[in-house]
Amino acid sequence: MIHPEQSPPASFPLSISHEYDAVIVGAGATGGVAAHELGKRGLKVLVLDAGPQLSPEEALGNGVTNMAQRLVKVVSRQQSFQALHPGYWKTNPELFVDERQNPYTTPSDLPFFWTRGRQVGGRSLTWGGCTLRLSDFEFKPASRDGYGDDWPIQYRDLAPYYDYLEQFLHIKGNRDGLPQLPDGFYTGAAKFTPAEAHFQNVLGDRRPELPMIISRGFPLHRSHGHPQWAPSSSLGSTLKAALATGNVTVQPNAVVSHIFFNPTNHQAQGVEYVHRLQKTTHGVKARTIVLCASTIESVRILLHSTEDYQPGGLVNPSGLLGRHLMDHMSTMTFFTLPDFIQPNPSFDLSGCDSFFIPRVVNLHTPHPDFLRGYGLWGGIQRFGVPSLLRNFGNRALGFFVGYGEVLPRVDNYLELNPHVSDAWGIPVPHIHMSWSDNEQRMIQHMQTQIQEMVELMGGQCIRLTELVRSPFYPERIRQLESQVMDAAPPGYYIHEVGGAPMGTSPRNSVVNPFNQLWESPNILVVDGACWTTAGWQNPTLTEMAITARACDYLVSPWKKTS
Repeated sequence: MIHPEQSPPASFPLSISHEYDAVIVGAGATGGVAAHELGKRGLKVLVLDAGPQLSPEEALGNGVTNMAQRLVKVVSRQQSFQALHPGYWKTNPELFVDERQNPYTTPSDLPFFWTRGRQVGGRSLTWGGCTLRLSDFEFKPASRDGYGDDWPIQYRDLAPYYDYLEQFLHIKGNRDGLPQLPDGFYTGAAKFTPAEAHFQNVLGDRRPELPMIISRGFPLHRSHGHPQWAPSSSLGSTLKAALATGNVTVQPNAVVSHIFFNPTNHQAQGVEYVHRLQKTTHGVKARTIVLCASTIESVRILLHSTEDYQPGGLVNPSGLLGRHLMDHMSTMTFFTLPDFIQPNPSFDLSGCDSFFIPRVVNLHTPHPDFLRGYGLWGGIQRFGVPSLLRNFGNRALGFFVGYGEVLPRVDNYLELNPHVSDAWGIPVPHIHMSWSDNEQRMIQHMQTQIQEMVELMGGQCIRLTELVRSPFYPERIRQLESQVMDAAPPGYYIHEVGGAPMGTSPRNSVVNPFNQLWESPNILVVDGACWTTAGWQNPTLTEMAITARACDYLVSPWKKTS
């Protein structure tokens, strides 16, 4: 067992009369970790997932059918917002929700592009697979710049769990020795493409303050013969291992509505869900409930579990439930390099087959224009465009995506809309989120840096309409460019966090340092909802490490009382 270094708070009382030791809501990246960590220690665990149980063949689909389904779903507005994400167009559209059955609302002038995957495995089936650690620059930012709150944990509290997960998942990467991006345990590193190696040399000579590193994460998954689950998915890794323990059961098609409570001691007793197909209501009891449904879904469940909706429900003493919603402020740029060719086929693009320029601002010297920092993810010669649609000849094609840290603000929030329900009669989230002046200034800096680096390479930035010749969907291409390329709206890059922040007391947070709800400590919130600040890194590995740590602590008092 891995032991955390921080002394735990007093443990919660545990009943032994319930049917399951733990119910986990969500079977994605964090749900798989929770199921494995609890199941391998002998707990009887039920995993509830809102969607169906697919086979690898069903999840993969095939190119012709997938494209036909995409066109139908876009035209019928089943997936109008999700279709704006590039990842949608290379994946089976069945791995994205029907937006008509799963609505949400926003103010008319504040769009939020929410991408969801309701099937066993969740969004881990469409995850890009980048795995970056956070550092104390992200865990303790308020101590540096005075804005907001620090996390109640620090890097060393998560380090052993990062180590454990990277070794379990066989993550690839390089140990680069950067304080703002801690090294991990890797099985080797991928290689730069020829154009990327040239770019690294140019930056080393001309801009040595901008370190360019090979990315860290999962390689591209290829099924040889019979399709298999990708190791980056919970079904190919953690959930697979959890089921092998014999202690874990998965219930698909379970759309969780809310948590119900014992009115005498205010402890959670279980969850209520609606069967996705039969539309029947069910309740299941457990000694502990672990929310892994994804940031907005977990907060939605907690909001629907408050006294406004449920007898004896949560009272939200801090007033922060649903507040401090964050995402990554982002921008995307394509560019061409005339001195290199675009190979056919292109080099692999994956979590480890790409590059990063990690955060370099606000590390030791404050930037005069904005707080916090950003990182740049990219690739050159890795992103192919069919020759019939290509507008840039044989020049090498590259891209940059910037991920900027968004400040936690109380006016970025979600609440329930009591006037709109989903297909199962459950109130839907109303999401209110916008970028602040700090984020706008950050993205201007980001775009300037990208432009300068492309020019250093002798390249040229190009618009999406200049990149692709699209005789059939010109309006769609223009829409994509205007809505998401320069400064994508919140939600677009699928990195939303916050809403049930972790902290040091019930006055300044929703969950404690071990992810227990202050009001009802047998509820754990371990996905992105518990984040205190956003960081700039891809959040999934850290969410998984937080989950492993919370489950590790959970089991210690459990063993003493069982």
